[in-house]
Amino acid sequence: MSSKPQRFTSVDALRGLTVAAMLLVNNPGDWGHVYAPLLHADWHGCTPTDLIFPFFLFVVGVSIALGIVPRVEAGSDRLLLQRTVLIRAARIIGLGLLLHLLAWWLLDREHFRPWGVLQRIGLCFAIVGVLAIHTRARAQWWILSTLLLGYWALLAAGGSYAPLDNIASRVDTALFGVLLYQFDPASGRGHDPEGLLSTLPAIATTLFGLRAGDWLRHDRLRTLCLTGAASLLLGGLWSLSLPLNKNLWTSSYVLWTAGWAMLALAMAHVLIDRRGWSALGRSFGVNAIVAYAGSAAMVIVFAALGWWEPLYRIGFADWLTPRFGPALPSLLFAMAFVALWWLIVRAMDRRGWHIKI
Repeated sequence: MSSKPQRFTSVDALRGLTVAAMLLVNNPGDWGHVYAPLLHADWHGCTPTDLIFPFFLFVVGVSIALGIVPRVEAGSDRLLLQRTVLIRAARIIGLGLLLHLLAWWLLDREHFRPWGVLQRIGLCFAIVGVLAIHTRARAQWWILSTLLLGYWALLAAGGSYAPLDNIASRVDTALFGVLLYQFDPASGRGHDPEGLLSTLPAIATTLFGLRAGDWLRHDRLRTLCLTGAASLLLGGLWSLSLPLNKNLWTSSYVLWTAGWAMLALAMAHVLIDRRGWSALGRSFGVNAIVAYAGSAAMVIVFAALGWWEPLYRIGFADWLTPRFGPALPSLLFAMAFVALWWLIVRAMDRRGWHIKI
C-alpha cells in the first residue's frame, strides 16, 4: 500500500452532499412550515436531519486518515504535522467565532455565543488529527470506547436526560451561562447543542471516521460494511436505555449515526470510485468550509439588511402558497439557496479555486 496521500472522489462527494444538506435544512423560507424530515428531533429521536452534522464529522475523520496518516507513514516530522493540524483547527474555530461575532453585531443580539458548528469541527479535527499522528489503531479504539462509555456514565451520574436538567447542560451553564444558544432566566439554566461536554462524544464520531478512512485506504470494504451494520445494531439496542439524542450527542447516537455514515461511505465508494458514477456534490466537497461559512455570512448580512424575508415572500410565498400551501414554497426557497451556492462552488471548482481554511 502506498504511503502517499490518496484522494477518493467519493469522499469529496459525500462531504459535499453533507454540506449541501446543511444549507438545505438551515435555510427554509419559513421556519413555521417545514416538512418533518427536514427538522431536528425536538429532543430524543433521530430524523434524517439529525444525521447531517455527524456525517460531516465522520468525513473529517476519513479525510485525516487519507491526508495525514500517509504522511506519518512516509516519515514526515510528527511535530511539524501536529503544528499544521493545530493551526488549521485554530483557523476553523476562529472562522466560527467571527461568524457569531458578525451575527451578534449585525443582528443586534443580546449576547455573543462562543459555541457553534465550526467551533466543534475545529476541536474534533485538532484532537483526532493529533491522535492520528501519535497513536495507532488499537489505542484509537480504546480512546473511542472510553469516550462512549465514560460519557454514558457522566450522563447517568447526572440523573436526568431532560432538557436543561442533564449534566451536559448544567456544566455548560456553569461555564458559560447566558452565552449559550438557549438560556432560561427563570431556572438559571441553559443548553448549547454544540457545547463543551457533548463535544467529547463528537470526538468519538470523528474517530469512527478515522478508522473508516483507514479501511477505505486499504480497500477493506467488507470490514467497513460489517462494522457499519454492527454499529447500527449496537446503537439501536443501546438506545433502549440511552436515547438517541443529537442535542446531548449520546453514545447510542454516536453508534447509530456512525453506522449510517460507514454504509454511506461504502456505497459512495462502490458507485463513484469503482463504477464511475458522477460525483454529485463534489464541488461542494472541495470547498466545504467556504460554502458553509460563506452561506452563513450571506444569510446574516441579508437578514440585517432586511432582504431575507422579502426575497422569500415575493419570490416564493406570495404566489405559491395559495396554490400549494405554505410548506412547499418554504422548501423551494431552501432548494434555490442550495442551487445558488452550487453555482458559486461549481464556478470555483472549474477555476481550480479550492480554498483551505
